[in-house]
Amino acid sequence: MNHSKIVQAIAEGTTSLGIELGSTRIKAVLIDGSFETIASGSYEWENCLEDGYWTYNLVDIITGLQAAYSEMKLDVERNYGITIRKIGSIGFSAMMHGYMAFDKTGELLVPFRTWRNSTTGAAAKELTDIFQFNIPERWSIAHLYQAILNDEKHLNRIDYMTTLAGYIHWLLTGEKAIGIGDASGIFPIDESRQDYNEPMVKQFDDLIADKGLWKLKDILPKVLGAGEQAGQLTEIGARILDRSQNLQPGIPVCPPEGDAGTGMVATNSVRKRTGNVSVGTSVFAMIVLEKELSKVYPEIDLVTTPSGSPVGMVHANNCSSDLNAWMGLFSEFSEAMGHKADKDKLFEVMLNKALEADADGGGLLSYGYYSGENITGLEQGRPLFVRSPESTFNLANFMRTHLFSAFCALKMGMDILTRKEHIAIDSILAHGGLFKTPLVGQKIAAAAMNTPVSVTATAGEGGAWGMAILASYMINRNGEESLEEFLDNRVFEEVERHEIYPDQLDVKGFEEFLERYKKGLMIEQAAVDHLIL
Repeated sequence: MNHSKIVQAIAEGTTSLGIELGSTRIKAVLIDGSFETIASGSYEWENCLEDGYWTYNLVDIITGLQAAYSEMKLDVERNYGITIRKIGSIGFSAMMHGYMAFDKTGELLVPFRTWRNSTTGAAAKELTDIFQFNIPERWSIAHLYQAILNDEKHLNRIDYMTTLAGYIHWLLTGEKAIGIGDASGIFPIDESRQDYNEPMVKQFDDLIADKGLWKLKDILPKVLGAGEQAGQLTEIGARILDRSQNLQPGIPVCPPEGDAGTGMVATNSVRKRTGNVSVGTSVFAMIVLEKELSKVYPEIDLVTTPSGSPVGMVHANNCSSDLNAWMGLFSEFSEAMGHKADKDKLFEVMLNKALEADADGGGLLSYGYYSGENITGLEQGRPLFVRSPESTFNLANFMRTHLFSAFCALKMGMDILTRKEHIAIDSILAHGGLFKTPLVGQKIAAAAMNTPVSVTATAGEGGAWGMAILASYMINRNGEESLEEFLDNRVFEEVERHEIYPDQLDVKGFEEFLERYKKGLMIEQAAVDHLIL
């Protein structure tokens, strides 16, 4: 779309906006009717450990939301000489799961407990046994039931419980609604009804009947599917989002979604037998299932696409945080030597070193465990780098080791789907910042999963772009056009796709590294036990 047509689209409000609150960055992406990015803005942030819980405070949530929107708005004004007053549709997404509980006045009763907390083991295990359905520790219902087991004082004041995306949506629209994909990380979903699983809701209500509390369904958000309208931007919402007070209320808002759902959209992985890998602070793989699993696996979440299809999700809590910390150290060294390195260039140079490494990383070992890891059975984490005197310690092996380590827990979960359940996967698409550097991330991911891995030109855009696509789908779909059809025939029809097949030397090297990783988990446990925070 040329410059004048973009200006016209902005003026007429035929654009769509997606804002995603990720673990380390809040990003706003404005797209046109051709699904191309017009402008973007972002805000860097980090969670913090307070009173034993990983959290973000409400001030940072609102400040970051406003800052990302403001930067996107300024990007429009700089490049197109026009101020945004109207937008065709908006959608909000965020990291899934976690626990945000509010009273009748809208007061947050306890600080936001993120997905990263591994403090709900007892609740998750008991609910899994009762439901005969895997309830991971990070799911909202596990957080809620753990609070009940702990007899926390705020419980009788709960009027509403939601996710971070659900909270933002409620704040800006006044509607207590949630997209089905995000809802599937709150409580199990009944695919046939496209709503919370009623028999399990009843089981939960019976379980807590003697507590004198609310009924579960009364405190949960309403479940909506992709393409439905979930409210409008209110006058108050417009003032919160746009501090310049130029944005007009009344803009249609689609159901809020989780980062897993927006990742599926951003990689066109919502059809059965397709999958995607999303890499960030955590790493997860989503495989859209064409059959039920034969049994309950604690390593496999059963969630849904934004249109409600069942998905097998393998989620590892730790991925890029430790790698980012090392990059920060290398940047400090560069500055100390009198050269301020560009961040993107630093990543490009350092990641490419991994291609020069020994296939197995030269005998080095690392665990990027900033928090506990359910798949490997650790309740807490300590970032750790280990080598023996015989290891080949050089920069290339160091980088390959940290990249391999980032995918190990994920691989352990994926093996259940592919080797035990024989789940068919036609294609896997990858997205996230790691894949901005050409080739390296793809080769490592392909070696780890021993399957071809593709990226598209949209790989670096990530979830905010995917959320903008969902917002666009709500207002631009043709009649009963499905999300799958919309993505295949309109969004991705001309998007170039780059596919890398696994190099068998890398595959063998990763398998050797994985065995070393599994054997070394006792070292990580010892660090947790004896390196006191």
